[in-house]
Amino acid sequence: MRFTLDPQSGVPFYRQIIDQVKFGIADGRLGCGEQLPTVRHLAVELQVNPNTVARAYQELEIKGVVTTQMGTGTFIGNGKVELSEAERKRMLDQICRELLSRAATYGFTLDEVLATLGEHCDSSGE
Repeated sequence: MRFTLDPQSGVPFYRQIIDQVKFGIADGRLGCGEQLPTVRHLAVELQVNPNTVARAYQELEIKGVVTTQMGTGTFIGNGKVELSEAERKRMLDQICRELLSRAATYGFTLDEVLATLGEHCDSSGE
C-alpha cells in the first residue's frame, strides 16, 4: 500500500496516516500480520518528521489496530476494522471538498467536474 499526504486538506498528517491504514484494512488492501513500513522509512517517503509517523502508529496501537514488536516492526493486528457510516461519509466529504477546491483553483466548474467523473465511471464499468 502506498501512503500519500495532502498538505492542503487541513487534516493533520498523523491523522491522514491513521485514516489510510484503517481504510486499507477495511477494504482489504492491508491484511492481518502485514508489516507496515518502519517509522523512519515512512517518514522519509512522506517527507515528514518521524514523530508524526510514530504518533500515528502509537494511536493505531492504542486502538488495537496494529501491534508493534520491538526490533521487528509494526504489523496489522488481527482485529477487524469496520468503518462506521459516519466515518465513511466524513472521508468521502473530505475527498469531495479537496477535489472541488483543487478543481476551482484551476478554473474548472462543478459541471465540468461532474461530467468528467461521469466519463470515468462509464469507462470503468461502474
